[in-house]
Amino acid sequence: MGLLDLAGSLLGGGNNQQGGMMNLVMGLIQQQGGLEGLLGKLQQSGLGEHAASWVGTGENMPINADQITNLLGSDQLKNLAAQMGLGHEEAAGGLANLLPQVVNHLTPDGQVPSGDMDFGGLLKGLMQ
Repeated sequence: MGLLDLAGSLLGGGNNQQGGMMNLVMGLIQQQGGLEGLLGKLQQSGLGEHAASWVGTGENMPINADQITNLLGSDQLKNLAAQMGLGHEEAAGGLANLLPQVVNHLTPDGQVPSGDMDFGGLLKGLMQ
């Protein structure tokens, strides 16, 4: 099962919703200055243990919608959600479900890749 299929099963939506949620996650990573920036923000927000579990090779610690809202702030989350045509709650819940999976996928060997990431290619790879 591909990551996008997993997103669909987590969110219970169709392909358009899956693609929108994946775009939301990729947009979030880009807005934070890449994967390293996002992981740094998680660390600063007291979610460093969660982030480390997603990067590591063990089990991913879950995160909930309230933690996502606290991490991003309500305004940023609303802006991201509006860009994707999603509601605030839907975006927070979707990010909470999908973000650990995406970070895990981006760090398959337990290492954060260095340098710029090709998000277009990455998104295509995640959809397969």
